[in-house]
Amino acid sequence: MSPFSRRRLLDTAARVAALAVWPAGAVADDYPSRPIRLVIPYTAGAAGDQIGRPWAERTASLLGPIYVENVGGAGGAIGTAAVAQSAPDGYSLLLGNGSTQVMIPLSSAQPAYDAVRDFRAIYRLITSTLAFAVHPSLAVKDLRELVDFAKANPGKLSYGTPGVGTGNHLVGEMFKLQSGLAADFVHVPYRGMASATNDLVSGQISAVVAVVSSQLLQLHRAGKLRLIAVTSGRRLSGAPDIPTVIESGMPGLSYAGWFGLFAPRATPDAIVERIAAATRTVMADPQLQESYRSQGLEPDIDSGPDKFQRLVEDELVHMAPIVKSIGLKRD
Repeated sequence: MSPFSRRRLLDTAARVAALAVWPAGAVADDYPSRPIRLVIPYTAGAAGDQIGRPWAERTASLLGPIYVENVGGAGGAIGTAAVAQSAPDGYSLLLGNGSTQVMIPLSSAQPAYDAVRDFRAIYRLITSTLAFAVHPSLAVKDLRELVDFAKANPGKLSYGTPGVGTGNHLVGEMFKLQSGLAADFVHVPYRGMASATNDLVSGQISAVVAVVSSQLLQLHRAGKLRLIAVTSGRRLSGAPDIPTVIESGMPGLSYAGWFGLFAPRATPDAIVERIAAATRTVMADPQLQESYRSQGLEPDIDSGPDKFQRLVEDELVHMAPIVKSIGLKRD
């Protein structure tokens, strides 16, 4: 990332954060006394909305009004940086994931935020899986056929992701490395998955690597795109017709994603624990669990600040050599 681009990202994040600055004085004893903002660092209509908005709607009964703000751009980095710079009072929360909290910091020479220094984990909401989806005009039904097609049509295939350095990008580049495609599968970064998916449906790009969501499954069932592999260890209960990357002969592409709640690092313990307790109550609702599962997502009913924080820190350690080995760089 050039110095100019980084300055622009930081300036934009600062302006977004400034919109949410309320008068000081919030204390844990009367928290919350005003609406809470949940930042989803992606454009509207993507998987983040299908995860964060149901949480906000249900948790409002316990914590009061929660409004959702989509702040897309830079693969999620702009919205994430905005929350990092917000007041640590519990009124600005982030719906982060493995891309924003692990992949982007690891793949950036000059990251706009530090996943550990600037944030504290609250609760992991769901685990997710990525999927390879192709335009239905491509005569491929699994990853092996995609490799054969790409090699027979060098330089003609492209795949979209929500940005450089995201988990989606990592899986796409690992696929190229393991299949020997190199330049035969061109990466096209977008501001968000909604735009990438629209371009796939319209035939502007050949494929996407996307988080499995209800929208993606609906498009698959309607024949507007074809899901050819998921990165989970087993087939999804909500979409048993889609093979896994393991079944496709590429176990190295297995990837488990997640989405969860984060707050600025200095947010008081009492506030973090209150948000976590409310979330734990909400996530115990069988109807919400079934809603997530129907979208190919697995709800986490036993998370919490300490457990989630350890998960993030462990993933940073685990993924660092992988990111380095494939040369994944945002800058």
